[in-house]
Amino acid sequence: MTATSLAAVTGAEGFIGSHLTEALVASGHRVRAMAQYNSFSSYGWLETLSPEVLDQVEIVLGDVRDPGSVRHLVEGADCVYHLAALIAIPYSYRAPHSYVDTNVTGTLNVLEAVRAQGTPRLVHTSTSETYGTARTVPITEDHPINTQSPYAASKAGGDRLADSYHASFDTPVVTLRPFNTYGPRQSMRAVIPTVIGQVAAGERTITLGDLRPTRDFTFVKDTAQAFLAVGTAPAERVVGRTFNAGTGGEISVGDLVALIGKVMDTALDVREDARRLRPANSEVMRLVADASRLRGATGWSPGHDLEQGLAHTVEFFRDPANLARYKTGIYNI
Repeated sequence: MTATSLAAVTGAEGFIGSHLTEALVASGHRVRAMAQYNSFSSYGWLETLSPEVLDQVEIVLGDVRDPGSVRHLVEGADCVYHLAALIAIPYSYRAPHSYVDTNVTGTLNVLEAVRAQGTPRLVHTSTSETYGTARTVPITEDHPINTQSPYAASKAGGDRLADSYHASFDTPVVTLRPFNTYGPRQSMRAVIPTVIGQVAAGERTITLGDLRPTRDFTFVKDTAQAFLAVGTAPAERVVGRTFNAGTGGEISVGDLVALIGKVMDTALDVREDARRLRPANSEVMRLVADASRLRGATGWSPGHDLEQGLAHTVEFFRDPANLARYKTGIYNI
């Protein structure tokens, strides 16, 4: 993808999507950004981007579940970054059909549009949750798929469709599998904004779920650069392949909370909330990435360690205007 090319982004109004939109513009690309249709004409986090960035962004309201919306988005694009998804694991226990509609059928619609348009490249977004609890560490892309939630199963379904379109139709798909991304603009359904948001709102007793699982946390700007890396690398290095994006480090949720307290210079009292616990067989206990394939193919490596990324995230949530966008006093599923 050249510096003057058009990138289309699904899920652009969301957490990672808005950061990717910024990164694409900073790299010289024009962006056609799909935000999910709503009657309020809300563009989500895209509304917070600077006027200089938005000058290079065409925002369209649509829905990946609708083939016509996707065809319009993809038309004329040099690369499509497909990030639109339902991602909250707890809600997938309540509404699994919605996850199939968005994460499987939505991905099918993107693949069909890219195939029909002859788009030069599609970057499909997977998730480390498709691996389930690690059987071997660090987790390589050859690790078995073990879906332990309806969310993970729906994402794995989208991944398999992407693989099948490359095998069947030579669709130029590359799959990026980020491990746990965090940073400014993330929703309260994730652990880091849940803790930081509660503390920024004045709470000192923090309610969480299981403190034992370990995760590999990647700062959002580094994840955005991973998307750019696979979207712009020579096709022979990346097309038809799946790449992990993670730091290779892991930390338990309990130790993470202690680190956040250190960064925020605040003593925290952590208490378990049964509503936040996953079903016993659904909890993924350990995730840690081997991203050597991505590094070898593109040269990507994370630019922030966990403490640096947390400091940037804390700065965001301590801004009253940003904190006002969140409901810190409720359990966000």
